[in-house]
Amino acid sequence: MRNIARKGIHYWQKPSAANVPAELIENGQNRVIDASLTLIRERAKLKQCENLIPPILPYDVILVMGLQRCHNIKFYVGFLYGELVRALGGVVASSSLLGVPLGHNSSFLQGPAFAPPRIREAIWCGSTNATTEEGKELNDPRVLTDVGDVPVQEIRDCGVDDDRLMNIISESVKLVMEEAPLRPLVLGGDHSISFPVVRAVSKKIGGPLDILHLDAHPDIYHAFEGNKYSHASSFARIMEGGYARRLLQVGLRSINSEGREQGKRFGVEQYEMRTFSRDRHILENLKLGEGVKGVYISVDVDCLDPAFAPRVSHIEPGGLSFRDVLNILHNLQADVVAADVVEFNPQRDTVDGMTAMVAAKLVRELTAKISKMKD
Repeated sequence: MRNIARKGIHYWQKPSAANVPAELIENGQNRVIDASLTLIRERAKLKQCENLIPPILPYDVILVMGLQRCHNIKFYVGFLYGELVRALGGVVASSSLLGVPLGHNSSFLQGPAFAPPRIREAIWCGSTNATTEEGKELNDPRVLTDVGDVPVQEIRDCGVDDDRLMNIISESVKLVMEEAPLRPLVLGGDHSISFPVVRAVSKKIGGPLDILHLDAHPDIYHAFEGNKYSHASSFARIMEGGYARRLLQVGLRSINSEGREQGKRFGVEQYEMRTFSRDRHILENLKLGEGVKGVYISVDVDCLDPAFAPRVSHIEPGGLSFRDVLNILHNLQADVVAADVVEFNPQRDTVDGMTAMVAAKLVRELTAKISKMKD
């Protein structure tokens, strides 16, 4: 006891994990997971963000729906996202942001874990307005809502492994989709998040998707550096799971023999930048989704030439211009049921926030692609 006293109270705070009952550890992990999913579920229901209240919403409608303004903090309570969008009426689909701040499956830098809040900040930056190029207003909740982030780091801190973490991400996506007409627009994070997101969307809609994947890399290694959940292996997991009928990969310029062999194995349509001038007409006039229940779009920011998006982890010259990407997205004929924007690295974007604004613009235009009003 005297030895313990000399070591101080911190002696008691460092028990060996081997001496902690496995049941106790599992119970603690389950409580954190349940709390995390409850948070996503309630955010999908709760209308919080002040800047998402449409300025045209009549005051009497606000009163009828039970809105209460909390003057000491900048959010509203009493709005349910799904109820709000349905009450406003005329909505077929509405984009809902879901952040997945995960970076530990990156093979190089883990900065993408810090991207979701920086992208949100750029979306609402005062340097530009809230209108997409197609004329949709982001501050209209019929167009865009935000359910917050999956608390990835807190979940990992309590010892949850990647198998369970991927299931939690999938479950979070399903919770958003249960609040119809919300459709998830996911902010990464590294590209490993695409696997659990696509899996969830596919299972929720009841069948495989057509996927448009914009990237400098195919991300289709069987298990890069032995990690089956590596950001370089996400599309191998998607194809193995049968979650995609068609996978089109556009912007490739860092692809090796395994990437090509895996592409052939899974029947992937791979469009490399070295032939982009020849393929441009095809890619700017895509029609996807016929015979399936929806289309998924995954945009790795490094699909862009570093002249347009320099602050990514894997810089690959010779990429798409920003207008090339927008032409592909704007002209795409598809029912887009979900999307993600990944691999922006804010730890490199420390001077002017240029790449944050690029990522935000991608999110804005994807929002317009997903959101639909009744004719």
